[in-house]
Amino acid sequence: MDVQPTPSEGGYAGPRMPALYLGHGAPPLLDDRLWTRELADWSSALPRPRGIVILSAHWESAPLAISAAAAGTPLVYDFSGFPEHYYRMTYSTPDASALAALVRSVLPDAQELYEHTSRGLDHGAWVPLKVMYPDADIPVVQMSIPAQDPQALLELGGRLRPLRDHGILLVGSGFLTHGLPFLTDWSTGATPPGWSVDFDAWAADALARGDVDELARFREAPGMPYAHPTVEHFTPIFVALGAAEDPGAAPETTITGSFYGLSKRSFQVA
Repeated sequence: MDVQPTPSEGGYAGPRMPALYLGHGAPPLLDDRLWTRELADWSSALPRPRGIVILSAHWESAPLAISAAAAGTPLVYDFSGFPEHYYRMTYSTPDASALAALVRSVLPDAQELYEHTSRGLDHGAWVPLKVMYPDADIPVVQMSIPAQDPQALLELGGRLRPLRDHGILLVGSGFLTHGLPFLTDWSTGATPPGWSVDFDAWAADALARGDVDELARFREAPGMPYAHPTVEHFTPIFVALGAAEDPGAAPETTITGSFYGLSKRSFQVA
């Protein structure tokens, strides 16, 4: 699909950006020196994006929707039990109206994309972006996850792929393992439980082989269902893979290791 942005869409053009899948962590990620350095190093190695479209595990909505595009989009503090200072954090991004228009232009029917004018960025979006782009000077829109079906999300990634040619960074934000109910050690440096290790090893092997079909069978993977008692933190992976120029090519792994014993494996696709 060849998309030519109009002047009203901000004249978005290159550089061509990759698509990412990243582990977004809880707000304490912001105080973890290792993880913040890994995320900052990752973003520093990328071309500077002209805009960011991010799909987070924490917003499931169909039909497809995007967050408010006005400047100073508020944050959603969709977590509990953390110190008070996390609830006072801000990430005041610039007006993203032109970016929202560009997103509409790559979809075959603009009527299917609903803009939630009062919805801000949830922690699956603002926590990693606050580390990767701390100046908050890049337009951002968050898009909902409309389904949990791998094929549907691969197709969505394919439809969003043209955004990459206009300098837009496309991000699927989740967590490679997310078995919170089964954690027994809640320290950030906890030893990963066996189910997290097993699922991470399975995913790493499938990613290294570019085996999207195997990844789509994740409900049968080692470590399930403990690794994902609900699946919304894994399925954003398919948006990133669908946005790849060659969905069958092995992505570039950028971050490994664990946080609270959960795999923070992240990657980018060309």
